[in-house]
Amino acid sequence: MSKKKVLFVTQELDPYTDISVISELTRRITHYANNDEFEFRILMPKFGIINERRHRLHEVVRLSGMNIIVDDEDYPLIIKVASLPGARLQVYFLDNDEFFKRKAVFRDEEETPFEDNQERLVFFCKGVLETVKKFGWSPDIVHLHGQMTSLIPFYMKKAYKNDPVFNDAKIIYSIYANELGGTFDNKFTEIAAINDLESEELEFFKQDDGIDLDFGCVHYSDGIISGNESMDELVKNYGDRFSVPTLLSGVGTDEAAQASIEFYRSLLQENINH
Repeated sequence: MSKKKVLFVTQELDPYTDISVISELTRRITHYANNDEFEFRILMPKFGIINERRHRLHEVVRLSGMNIIVDDEDYPLIIKVASLPGARLQVYFLDNDEFFKRKAVFRDEEETPFEDNQERLVFFCKGVLETVKKFGWSPDIVHLHGQMTSLIPFYMKKAYKNDPVFNDAKIIYSIYANELGGTFDNKFTEIAAINDLESEELEFFKQDDGIDLDFGCVHYSDGIISGNESMDELVKNYGDRFSVPTLLSGVGTDEAAQASIEFYRSLLQENINH
């Protein structure tokens, strides 16, 4: 039996970051899923807080060199890679000096959100899909962690809907307490309208006169997971509203990680049954 392919996209991952529960939980999931059943590829942003020398990152020349257009501007995409300690897995880092060189994640020293967070998110999400196309690697599961990944389901089902690389993938979005989208303005829908998309197609990301990245992402996802207990009620509500399978948070990170793997299996089985 061939391995099922899991594209794992996260805004955080231990040991490269230690920002929130996302870092620890994503590390535990990769630990439990690293077996004969699944083949993982992990992508994340190369935030400036990640120490390249300590973690032995190096550029992947064959994958680098693409330009990602964001709001009519070209930004070079650099791909770097490192081996995840103790896991026999490689982590691919998406980098760009304009967006990720700064020694911070989403806010400056005064806790003011960066003005270009919207552009950074679009660059990362589009960059992920272009990188996977370059892999020529078709995932069975796409598991997303954090709002930095929230445009990927929309892009997969709209901008890349005719691309055979993504045709059969089940998309899972893990929701965490993350306020990134709360700092966005309505220009977001224009910036996020890549390729031949129109800003009106992003209406599901506009809620209550603001931007709700989680709501828009869930609308285009096939399953949702609560990343921590504080998100359980929201995930329940989304599951009912959009009629998608849900998984609530576990007691600890080990339990939650193992439950996520079971969630993969259930969605894959559902695919077979249909």
